[in-house]
Amino acid sequence: MATDDKASVNPAPAEAGRDFIRDIVQADLDAGRVKAVVTRFPPEPNGYLHIGHAKAICLNFGIAEEFGGRCHLRFDDTNPTKEEQEYIDAIERDVRWLGFDWGKHLYHASDYFERLYGWAEDLIRAGLAYVDDQSQDEIRTNRGTLTEPGKNSPFRDRPVEENLDLFRRMRAGEFGNGARVLRAKIDMTSGNINLRDPVLYRILNAPHPRTGTTWKIYPSYDFAHGQSDAIEGITHSICTLEFEDHRPLYDWCIANLNVPSKPHQYEFARLNLTYTVLSKRVLTELVRGGHVTGWDDPRMPTIAGLRRRGVPPEAIRDFIKRIGVAKANSLVDVGMFEFSVREALNKSALRRMAVLKPLKLVIENYPDGQSEELDAVNHPDNPAAGSRKIKFGRELYIEQDDFMENPPKKFFRLSPGMEVRLRYAYFITCREVVKNAKGEVVELRCTYDPATKGGNAPDGRKVKATIHWVSAAHAIAAEVLLYNPLFVKPDPSGAENFTADLNPNSLEVLDGARVEPALADAKPEVPVQFERQGYFCLDPASKPERLVFVRTIGLRDTWAKDQAKEKAAG
Repeated sequence: MATDDKASVNPAPAEAGRDFIRDIVQADLDAGRVKAVVTRFPPEPNGYLHIGHAKAICLNFGIAEEFGGRCHLRFDDTNPTKEEQEYIDAIERDVRWLGFDWGKHLYHASDYFERLYGWAEDLIRAGLAYVDDQSQDEIRTNRGTLTEPGKNSPFRDRPVEENLDLFRRMRAGEFGNGARVLRAKIDMTSGNINLRDPVLYRILNAPHPRTGTTWKIYPSYDFAHGQSDAIEGITHSICTLEFEDHRPLYDWCIANLNVPSKPHQYEFARLNLTYTVLSKRVLTELVRGGHVTGWDDPRMPTIAGLRRRGVPPEAIRDFIKRIGVAKANSLVDVGMFEFSVREALNKSALRRMAVLKPLKLVIENYPDGQSEELDAVNHPDNPAAGSRKIKFGRELYIEQDDFMENPPKKFFRLSPGMEVRLRYAYFITCREVVKNAKGEVVELRCTYDPATKGGNAPDGRKVKATIHWVSAAHAIAAEVLLYNPLFVKPDPSGAENFTADLNPNSLEVLDGARVEPALADAKPEVPVQFERQGYFCLDPASKPERLVFVRTIGLRDTWAKDQAKEKAAG
């Protein structure tokens, strides 16, 4: 995640009921065109859901809830060569995690395969469908272009009985893959290429996750989708804009078949985010090509990846509400998403101290072998969260970036002779810098003022910086994973070679971090704020003997600024 966390990326949430789809639903109810609202979320189980799907989920389930209706979860499982049970399980898990439930209304397009087949035969009997023996390449070539009409298939005028016989033999598995298809007979000169005799069924000798080897032919998505809506009594079939050109075919099928209801399709703008790719094809290639560790890699925009990264579901829902529902596609600044994430985490995340790049600090006038417990609040804005005890001793770790031997004028953290406050503890002053043979700073020798316990001086003197720390004797070793955007360009989705836009610095591994003992009880998906660092969560792959924390997001963004500096430097 990255872009400047600017005030301009702080929109007010879109008001529920004010987008054009909700207005349509309300108008349909008011006019009596529908008695009860029924929507559906119809994913294809050929990959993991991403944040773009979250927009569709929130819209479909949200509308059903707001208008007292119901939303179905339906798997459009018409291509068994790309579908797996793993994806089905992941989709159900992700929808529930986002906060939605379909109750008893879980369906599959495969539930309707027999009815869909029967309707296909009805089209053949009506002279509205035919079996085509052309190859896939011939069909593609003869379909024409946006400026040239298509050409009729030489098999377009086959007699009805011959078409029925061939179609039934296709179902029986008599022909090999790709030997024949069933096409609708519409108009090969149509300005909408989707109406140029689209394929309704193709031969596919492949086992299906639910129906096994029962079927040798499978309906196209376009044929199965609308009829499944009709079977389920869907009142508002809500799709993204890329299906707008498919709507005439959707309507043609509904009009020419004896289906139990007449649903209507409405399109809305899909979600596009800067520095993010939401193409399922590209996401699949990222996984297969080993560019990420899997579908749940925290750099992925998948729901599983965001979940593993520690993004709470309420942040995703808030983001979707803020961007609203529009009719035109646009590119949304990922900073809007980050704003929602920070807003949610700031409210819920308990505070802890962690040093990611440790620098040893010795307080020379603190008694050797002594330690004490100090009080630290768990959440500054939530007194009910209580407090915890943190250990303090002679040897500490602070962040390397919190010290400079020769600081610039506006550097107010620790430097030789400079006094700073240790969070919850004391004022300290750096007296000596210890270096190794390479001239690198490896240790700081400091003194503390015992009168400043709790971080306040009785004489009223002030310091300009407060830095965090952990006790060297009590801190726990941890590995910390810092994730940056997976792509370096704001709009990488149009690149043919997406690998050229991959960010070589999308992951930084810090294997020498030290964290306070309270983090030994951290749980995956339960966010914590590392004070002055950002929001983190325990990685599910973490083990008690080796804690691994993932950075969800920084307190404010620095990645985009660093990128700009590198670009300016040439």
